[in-house]
Amino acid sequence: MDDKLLFTKILGLRPPWFIKQVVVDDQAQRVDIYVEHEPDIRVRCPVCDTFYGLYDHAPERVYRHLNTCQMQTYIHVRPPRVNCPTHGVKQVGSEFGENGSELSFSLESFVIRVAQECSIEATARLCGLSWDQSWGVLERAVNRGQGRKKRRVPTHMGVDEKSIAKGHKYESLVYDIDRGTVEFVWDERGRESLECYYWQFLGEELDEIAAVAMDMWDPYIAATQKHVPEAEKKIVFDRFHVMGHILKAVDEVRKSENRYLSESGESPLKGTKYLWLWSQENVPEWRQEEFSALRALDLKVCRAWAIKENLRRMWDYRYASPMRKFFRRWYFWATHLRLKPMIKAAKTLKAHIDNIVTYAKHRITNALGEAINAKIEKVKRMACGYRNRKNYRTAIYFHCGSLDLFPKPPALPTLFSNQRHPNMLGVPIKNPDAAKYLIAFIRRYP
Repeated sequence: MDDKLLFTKILGLRPPWFIKQVVVDDQAQRVDIYVEHEPDIRVRCPVCDTFYGLYDHAPERVYRHLNTCQMQTYIHVRPPRVNCPTHGVKQVGSEFGENGSELSFSLESFVIRVAQECSIEATARLCGLSWDQSWGVLERAVNRGQGRKKRRVPTHMGVDEKSIAKGHKYESLVYDIDRGTVEFVWDERGRESLECYYWQFLGEELDEIAAVAMDMWDPYIAATQKHVPEAEKKIVFDRFHVMGHILKAVDEVRKSENRYLSESGESPLKGTKYLWLWSQENVPEWRQEEFSALRALDLKVCRAWAIKENLRRMWDYRYASPMRKFFRRWYFWATHLRLKPMIKAAKTLKAHIDNIVTYAKHRITNALGEAINAKIEKVKRMACGYRNRKNYRTAIYFHCGSLDLFPKPPALPTLFSNQRHPNMLGVPIKNPDAAKYLIAFIRRYP
């Protein structure tokens, strides 16, 4: 088998494409493959799918391909152009690599697979590319995926923020709870950040949102109330953030009491922080006896812990009315034990109780958002940070957007030979279905 036939089979070339020349440079460890087409061809307009005669050629394109053994491989091709009476002069879609890319479809797909597992620096090193080339693959993949993505609003939506760097620099994230995907990323965590997402949709589209999970952050609340119809019934404050306010209050009670006991002697609360923050069933077995002894003491933190544990029962209710009734009893108890941190936390929850009890109906939380945040943090650490916010957003979409990232060659051949099919000479194919039948005929009788 000669080299032309070998690479014809490797590249999967079909007539009228053929390999004119293969140049192997042993010293440079490089293979150059020169691909041309037969002289008498017709070219498909990329807009209307109608075949017309060849107009001219675009300048030569060189695509880096997968290595041939240890040698770097390059494909040289001059893309044909067609002069469509309706759409003017157009370059056909390349069958070797995307327009605007220096890589073949196969190599770009391989780089994407490596980038899904490695940092961009490691991807560049493993694939023998520069950092800019590798990052260009990620950007094209994200743009490609977002272009293919169906326009839709999540039925159950989550909103959260993610820190990008020290100094209170955040990105706002919108994610689909049902599908587990990041839908939108924008700078900062203000009202405008979330509104940038809502502005993409019409009112009737936003009406399809059944519930929005978020923490008690006023800018997100205001943006949702402004744009989402009946938002007051759809906003669900995340139960883990709600419990977070109570956990913080319990810890403040413990620290205050620990300081007081330490001044008067040795404190039994030293080293017990997480005993009071853990749920009762999560206390390690080897500390159960110690914790039982602490709870037998007459300590303020014991009362604060009891209040915290009692509030957990609220999330078992399936209807808003009994859930609200339970909270009223709990609130009276929490505000009459003269523990200032607990009183403050209880009043915070009371101010937002309308959108806490919506959990009874919708049963959604930001747990998925926290899992996505953990994945983003892993990606950020693997990359040792990002140069700017744009790159950070690109990485989030790439790893967490569940996008269709991979490039695809044209679904239909871009040209055919008049020499092989003289019966079609001079006949434009205007019907797309007829074009499909013709192409099937060409493939069967080459």
